Amino acid sequence: MITQKTKYALKALIALAEEAAGDGEALTIEQISQRSGAPKRFLEHILLDLKRTGYLGSRRGRSGGYLLIKAPRQVSIGELLREVDGPIAPLPCLSRRAYQPCDDCEDEESCRIRRLFGQVFYAYLLLIESLTLADLLESPERIERLAADAALPPV
Repeated sequence: MITQKTKYALKALIALAEEAAGDGEALTIEQISQRSGAPKRFLEHILLDLKRTGYLGSRRGRSGGYLLIKAPRQVSIGELLREVDGPIAPLPCLSRRAYQPCDDCEDEESCRIRRLFGQVFYAYLLLIESLTLADLLESPERIERLAADAALPPV
């Protein structure tokens, strides 16, 4: 499950990407809040984090604000989830970047829980790693098609 913080980050990035495709002006926090529906008080921290991680730039002065500095095709949804929320694996023993063995597991190779959630997580990763900010901007149908293709048969 993604957090509210990630939803606000995605909404802010969508607003900034749409602006970049149009006039290309920097947007203030107030403008991003109005366009995205994300509360201004949360956006301040989120935008600073997105700037720190290299998604956004900022401009000072009268026409100042935030700008998307990566092309929407270069903004991986999977990477963004990790940057904002941290590890996305359902179990610590499945995480690529924050791996930890489970405290109550004697043998990962024979762990049925790890095997089941590993299969589900792998399918999720295939989908989420293939999506970019451009997909959110361009075609909801593509996302629906990908989701249908990645759907697993009932267990």
